[in-house]
Amino acid sequence: MNVLYEEEGVLKAGTVLSDQNTSLQVEAPHGKRSKIKSSAVLLRFEAPPLAGFLPEAQKLAEEIDVDFLWECCSGGEVAFDELAREYYGATPHPVQAAAVALRLHGAPMYFYKKGKGRYKAAPEEALKAALASVERKRRQALRKESYVADLVARRLPEDYRPVLGALLYGPDKASLEWKALEEASVALKSTPIGVLERAGAIPSTHDYHYNRFLYEHFPGGAEAQLTSDVPEPGDLPLAAVAAYSIDDAHTTEIDDAFSVTPLPGGNLRIGIHIAAPALAITPGTDLDTVARERLSTVYFPGGKITMLPDAAVARYTLAERCECPALSLYTELTPALDIVGTETRVERVPVSGNLRHDSLECALTREALNAGEVAHAQASELQQLWSWSARLERSRCGDKPEPEQRAEYNFHVEGEHVTVTRRLRGNPLDKIVSELMIYVNSTWGGMLAKHDVPAIYRVQGAGKVRMSTVPAAHEGLGVAQYAWASSPLRRYIDLLNQAQLIALVQGRPLPYPPADERVLGILRDFEAAYEAYAEFQRSMERYWSLRWLIQEKRSVVTATVLRENLLRLEELPLVVRVPSLPSLPTGARVALSVDHIDLLDLAVHCEYRERLDAPLAAA
Repeated sequence: MNVLYEEEGVLKAGTVLSDQNTSLQVEAPHGKRSKIKSSAVLLRFEAPPLAGFLPEAQKLAEEIDVDFLWECCSGGEVAFDELAREYYGATPHPVQAAAVALRLHGAPMYFYKKGKGRYKAAPEEALKAALASVERKRRQALRKESYVADLVARRLPEDYRPVLGALLYGPDKASLEWKALEEASVALKSTPIGVLERAGAIPSTHDYHYNRFLYEHFPGGAEAQLTSDVPEPGDLPLAAVAAYSIDDAHTTEIDDAFSVTPLPGGNLRIGIHIAAPALAITPGTDLDTVARERLSTVYFPGGKITMLPDAAVARYTLAERCECPALSLYTELTPALDIVGTETRVERVPVSGNLRHDSLECALTREALNAGEVAHAQASELQQLWSWSARLERSRCGDKPEPEQRAEYNFHVEGEHVTVTRRLRGNPLDKIVSELMIYVNSTWGGMLAKHDVPAIYRVQGAGKVRMSTVPAAHEGLGVAQYAWASSPLRRYIDLLNQAQLIALVQGRPLPYPPADERVLGILRDFEAAYEAYAEFQRSMERYWSLRWLIQEKRSVVTATVLRENLLRLEELPLVVRVPSLPSLPTGARVALSVDHIDLLDLAVHCEYRERLDAPLAAA
């Protein structure tokens, strides 16, 4: 005796070795023995022989028109042997009965299983939906095969172009395009990004990094869009000063300027004038919404993304030969540079000139300042600003030795060409600007704290720097409190603090009253954005450093050991790991060979060549 039975959802056939009424011992054609329940048996038969039974039934099942079969049993439930009798018009042969059972069992979209050997035709609408799904999956499979073939052949499928940004920077890993990309990357033994690069999807490595940053942080694009005009600052008194700014040649957001005015009796009044966009930007306005979303200007070699729209920058920057809205801090000094008093005003400031680093640094040297022989049209003002900045530094730092000058690298990008220049921070020009900014931020921070005006402070304690809504000391700077307020064109924190200061000076209601939860939200968002922007700047400086190595065809570079196998290149702001470096002390100078540069991963592979005992002329 042979039986057709169901086991674990599969129809099988076997020879009965023993029958215990409720269970059977059967042997499959290939010899495997199993114990099955009697209730699992669909058909018992003596002939034909078991060998070849299922293959023959399967072949016959494939000849059965499943649509016709569905129509035959659309009236309700039906047993497979009854349907076989109706289908063949007579008592079916065991192979025919098994063929119908296999066809019913193998078409779950057409037939729902209702019990032992019993099935019910699927409703017409459900069948149509299921067939449509199968067809859709079939077409998707064909599309995927086509995508994979194109990618393996280094061609970019046309369907990839509209979703290229998402594939590169934020892929939906359930999408057909990504699955095909992963399959192609396995076939090519590469990464998905590598496959796209080979297919021509990344024509510019620079644009790849830049567009990734925009995708993550500026999905609407780099250009800020305004739906209204930039408001005017209103009627402000004109200051009787001649102010000058000090910035590098590429600065357009000029936040600060200085003035020096002799007073009757021999005293001196120094003015620190800060651009006042807060006069036009009140919480909730169109311009504030743009600034609040961006939170800071983004800087990177060869460009920047401004926090404020160009129209707002142009209206409130401290441009030369203009009378600019400003928040000014005036400090009266005795001839001995002792502070007599301070005053904060909201006014228009005549900016007589925008002085630039490249023309000032040659004239404003320590030697020229100490000798009183500064060769510049504003020599007198610069000399007095230098003297006071030195006094301010001594009052902050006491007798601490001056910190070691650190290197600063500037990138000048023109098209595909990059120039990298190195300068040491801490020259007189840097000191003048930094000391006066520390002074104005700490003074205004004290003013906000004294009047219990909500603000955001920069705090340092135990070596850790953080933002806080509570005024506290900044130990690194040596001041009792420090509130960023000197760069309102470039940082939203400064803009918020300036708005509070202006309201305090003018006696108006505070834009951010006490216990305003928005202040803490701005602090959190700013910190996250500021770190992301700084990381982007660092990554693009690394990118252009690698580009410089390629451009200059540098196969050998000099570097200084920082620790273990970590080194800093001497001509670039680039830190690399060199596994082949032998054990050398910190500060040792070495020569490295540059073997491979990857501009997508921003990676460079270097090998140790030799230790250098003396500086190379090139370095």
